[in-house]
Amino acid sequence: MINITNNDYIPEKKTAVALGIFDGVHQGHQAVINCANSFKSKGYKSAVFTFKSSSVSSKKKDGRLEALLSDDLKFEKFEEFGIDYIFSPDFSEFKNIPAEKFVKEILLKRLNAGVAVCGENFRFGKGALGDSKSLITICQKYGIEVKVLDFTLFHGDVISSTIIRQLIRHGDVEKANEMLGYHFGFELEVMHGTRMGRTWNFPTINQIIPKGQVIPRFGVYCSKVLIGDKWHIGVTNVGIKPTVNIKTAPLAETFIVDYEGDLYGEIIQLKLYKFLRPETKFNSIDVLKNQIASDTRNTINYFKI
Repeated sequence: MINITNNDYIPEKKTAVALGIFDGVHQGHQAVINCANSFKSKGYKSAVFTFKSSSVSSKKKDGRLEALLSDDLKFEKFEEFGIDYIFSPDFSEFKNIPAEKFVKEILLKRLNAGVAVCGENFRFGKGALGDSKSLITICQKYGIEVKVLDFTLFHGDVISSTIIRQLIRHGDVEKANEMLGYHFGFELEVMHGTRMGRTWNFPTINQIIPKGQVIPRFGVYCSKVLIGDKWHIGVTNVGIKPTVNIKTAPLAETFIVDYEGDLYGEIIQLKLYKFLRPETKFNSIDVLKNQIASDTRNTINYFKI
């Protein structure tokens, strides 16, 4: 995949462009991406037009988009799905561009689009005045075919990033993962912690969840951690460490069941599989240690199923 955001490269062959914010690259987004890819059989290259998630000023809570994926992980997903080109500018650069100018200057001239693909709720142009119907009308003027896809359903419910965020905030990562089509998680640097877990025979890695990322319900999760090219079983607590009374930003603290080693400073990918229990303030460290041992047993049993 070639990122053409910050250069003057224009695809030589006509492209089929998937349009959207794609903040979660969930199964609905994947349908749009797969449709764009399907035009490769007709000689097109596939492309994605999206915005940097961190720059989007709509769909925000407290002034920030609660992203399901970092931009890096989002781009990795595009590459996994076989996209040829990615064009992902800052939202502020495009929010005031009229709908027709977007089609003419970006789709036609910049991306050499022969096909544009979007979902039925797609909005574009200044003030989000453009929709899928106006996209069809404008693109006809410039010889661009438009494919508008119906909503993707999961057990009768529309799959949307908003619903998935709600599920994650409530700890229902299993349903969220089914809607996503992959396991929700983070790819974050391992930070130095208090090292208290080492004294309990439960050494952990600490990853601070950055502002702008959706934060799962505080509690303990069955998880997996990617180290090198191997996935390891993990027990992850998302929260603020209430028992040890240490003030901290929300973080993911993971005990890796079958691994020993120093991971400080490394960027580690973490996936959440199942919510086990809410975060709890225990009466003593010994009670906490016993609970961690129980959580570990439950996690091992979960992955044996």
